[in-house]
Amino acid sequence: MSAHSIHNDVSKEKLVADLKVVVADAEELLRATASQAGEKVAAARERIQASLATAKVKLTDAERALLEKSKLAAKATDEYVRENPWQAVGVAAVAGLVLGILISRR
Repeated sequence: MSAHSIHNDVSKEKLVADLKVVVADAEELLRATASQAGEKVAAARERIQASLATAKVKLTDAERALLEKSKLAAKATDEYVRENPWQAVGVAAVAGLVLGILISRR
């Protein structure tokens, strides 16, 4: 995975989390205004409920896609390590060394 791809995945995860908050807030607003009467309020509530239903479906799809992508990345990593165990050990050693140097500077 490239750094750009990882950044996109993190951005997508953040977007999904943010949308979950928006959905929860909208549902809470609908519950809070349940006793409000009036034609405009009823129409707005119907539009919001329809939008929420659509958003929930899209959120579920986005979460499923992110999970599938994560599984594929884990599988690819596992296959690489199995096929190239010494290279994987070398990469881990270099990463540990760099991390150790960065930590010791503080």
